[in-house]
Amino acid sequence: MAGSSSLATNFAKRLQGKVALITGGVSGIGESTARLFARHGAKVVIADVQSELGHSVAEEIRSESGQPVSYVQCDVSKDSDVENAVNTAVSMHGKLDIMFNNAGITGKYDPSIFSVEREDFSKVIDINVYGGLIGAKHAARVMIPEKKGCILFTSSFASVCYGGIPHAYTASKHAVVGITKNLAVELGKHGIRVNCISPGGVPTPLSAKVMGGVDLKTVQEAYMAISNLKGVPVDAIDIAEAALYLGSEESKFVSGLNMIVDGGFGLTNSGFSAN
Repeated sequence: MAGSSSLATNFAKRLQGKVALITGGVSGIGESTARLFARHGAKVVIADVQSELGHSVAEEIRSESGQPVSYVQCDVSKDSDVENAVNTAVSMHGKLDIMFNNAGITGKYDPSIFSVEREDFSKVIDINVYGGLIGAKHAARVMIPEKKGCILFTSSFASVCYGGIPHAYTASKHAVVGITKNLAVELGKHGIRVNCISPGGVPTPLSAKVMGGVDLKTVQEAYMAISNLKGVPVDAIDIAEAALYLGSEESKFVSGLNMIVDGGFGLTNSGFSAN
């Protein structure tokens, strides 16, 4: 019986032995994913610009999971920072199995065309698009010789439907889906899978800030109120679970996918009622 229990425990660790690098990993979706990956046996490197919080989160996850979890300072809009983050993961653990390009910003939160400004637009594109692209570039550099690997991006339900989202953010998330498809084809011949996840409204510190600094419970309730999947409380862990699936061997033949995790929100038109 003891042997069976041990086997069940090992079987539950779906990322046992894998090395994962997660950008934007100190809060929200990134933090939830780092925690879940570590619980499933992954060695995790968190890359973010928030140094003090990053070291604290890494230490906490390391203590909880018993897995090697570390933090590296990284501004994803800087090629040298991303290169260093990837090199750090490989130097510490000998390889990189999963690259989760999750870091992102909303930019100026005003959906009006008249609010568009070049500086804000460029910053959103630099972080959300270019940052993910160079993350994929440096991940591919170390994955191609191994002829395997998994590259993930965080897109948004804004990539498939209107949601009152600023134009810069919407454009960036459409771009992420396009890059995912391009890279799935380009890197597929090297055995590397490329997918992205498009969350709907998720209660994170970023969305709380956008909503005027309310608490996460208020954010969650607001998203649940407009969801057509009633009675299901959405949380960042739901997106982390999608990343776990796409990063594990359970999705070994899945590539080029834009996985929508929005409780069916994108299927509906607010002008109509299904009752």
